Amino acid sequence: MATMTAAATTSRRRVRRTKWWALALWLVVGFFFLNLVALVASVVVDSFGESWFGNWLPHGFTTHWYADAWREFDLSAVLLVTLEVALAVVVVSVVIGVPASYVLARREFPGKRILMVLFVLPVLVPPITYGIPLATLLYSWHLAGSLSGVILANLVPAVPFVILTMTPFIEQIDPKVEAAARMCGASTRVVFTSILAPLLIPGILAACILVLVRTVGMFELTFLTAGPTSTTLVVSLYDAVFAAGIRANQSVDAMAAIYTFSMMVLLVIALRYVNPTQLVTRVREEPT
Repeated sequence: MATMTAAATTSRRRVRRTKWWALALWLVVGFFFLNLVALVASVVVDSFGESWFGNWLPHGFTTHWYADAWREFDLSAVLLVTLEVALAVVVVSVVIGVPASYVLARREFPGKRILMVLFVLPVLVPPITYGIPLATLLYSWHLAGSLSGVILANLVPAVPFVILTMTPFIEQIDPKVEAAARMCGASTRVVFTSILAPLLIPGILAACILVLVRTVGMFELTFLTAGPTSTTLVVSLYDAVFAAGIRANQSVDAMAAIYTFSMMVLLVIALRYVNPTQLVTRVREEPT
């Protein structure tokens, strides 16, 4: 009886300790998100404020800072460049990455593991570590400073990202489906376009959205290779903050609010259509 009582007491203490740790964790997470929301809210409020000194709220509200930012920073051209770079990177990386993912998922060959490690490196390693030598190479080829140079630089992490995203999706498809189609006389092109492509649409969509979000938010590689006519929104925002000259804080905050809103829209779309667990799930048939 005493042993059972001691065990129950120990169990209650363990449960109580777990609850306290869970509460502490939630408090830390809540504090982090509270600061994040407060930071974003301060930028948004300042972008609408006429002036804001020493008070909880600005003295008045206006929308003309957005018009000033749009005109001063030429945001129409910047957004067009951002869209062109993002779409080009998405299309090229999918065209290259999907066939490469199929080979990695269906074929075994010497050096496959080493190749997968090489694909992981541009995704895990900070872009600045390989961005400087990459930019040097592009400048030597007279590609840096142009739209094509920015696209090529962003393809370095984008293609491996598509490969790492698509490989699990292809592995989930039973190879017997392809074998049955080939036995019925289907060619490789027909198998890929008529059978595999419809099954891979969720994975391709996931890869496209994630690469789009990553490219729009990529600062280091774009900053190192962009020129006056190939500057994306994130680099233009950096230039607005740190470039020479005097600019109204409200105009810069309006530009930051536009960038934050665009990234939030992309992230909401990504979470709507992409299940993160699908990116790491690898369903394999157990041997009988």
